[in-house]
Amino acid sequence: MNTTGIRVAALDDIPIGEGIAIDRSITGTADHIALLRDDDGAVYALNDTCPHEVASLAEGWVEGGFVECSMHASKFCLKSGAVQSLPATEDARTHRVEVRDDEVFVFPGETP
Repeated sequence: MNTTGIRVAALDDIPIGEGIAIDRSITGTADHIALLRDDDGAVYALNDTCPHEVASLAEGWVEGGFVECSMHASKFCLKSGAVQSLPATEDARTHRVEVRDDEVFVFPGETP
């Protein structure tokens, strides 16, 4: 288990209400990871690929604790990854995130 996490971004790299994709070569995961910053400033990490179609969740709309996929408007809970609306029927995978001294660390494979 990685006890320090992987530094993946500065907090200012992620605008409020938006997301950025972190390449899987950095995280060692099978999928890229989307870092999403909600409108309250909190940062969440989900697998970047929407479980419904091959679309980036980092390119989706982030608001009110949810991310909406830009391709078919499936919505996912930022905290749990739980699917909230069709056409997706499968939850998005989440990863633990910590913000320390305005630096964002991800713990791939660890639940938040």
